[in-house]
Amino acid sequence: MTTADTPAAAGAAEAAPSAGPCERGATVWLTGLPSAGKTTLAFALADRLRAEGHKVEVLDGDEIREFLSKGLGFSREDRHTNVTRIGFVAEKLAANGVKVLAPVIAPFADSRAAVRERHGANGTAFLEIHVATPVELCAERDVKGLYAKQAAGEISGLTGVDDPYEAPENPELRLQTQGREVADSAAELHVFLTERGLA
Repeated sequence: MTTADTPAAAGAAEAAPSAGPCERGATVWLTGLPSAGKTTLAFALADRLRAEGHKVEVLDGDEIREFLSKGLGFSREDRHTNVTRIGFVAEKLAANGVKVLAPVIAPFADSRAAVRERHGANGTAFLEIHVATPVELCAERDVKGLYAKQAAGEISGLTGVDDPYEAPENPELRLQTQGREVADSAAELHVFLTERGLA
């Protein structure tokens, strides 16, 4: 009699839970101007998805700058490098069943296209979400005080003010956040993901 034939082994096999289907991962890239509400929206959605049992990671642009992309500046080349690094990490996580939320400005269309291409080459879902908050409202919010510093001449190269921001022409979803609560925008994005079998 082999070990597998013993009653104890048979009982263990019966007790072992069956492996469920692998969760489908995806990268949800939230692009928009500084203070558009990208990060706040990402964390609100992450809480909702985690409550439903999904594996979720938020790749916050500021944290990435501090750790993964420390030393990079804000030239076009450095911005591109930062975005593609984040895209690489996001794709690896998403390919392993994680819902990746990336609230990252990513101001240039070619950088976002490069991330999309990497995902496509590996068969990993990539969704570009434009958090379309008008620059006037972003300046009112001014979460980090960047707009005030730019207006005072203390900084330059602020995306959407004196540095380019190339808004997506055909994002999977364009979220209009003006006059809406964060919970409402998060709910709309959740519905969008649900319709695509991702939530």
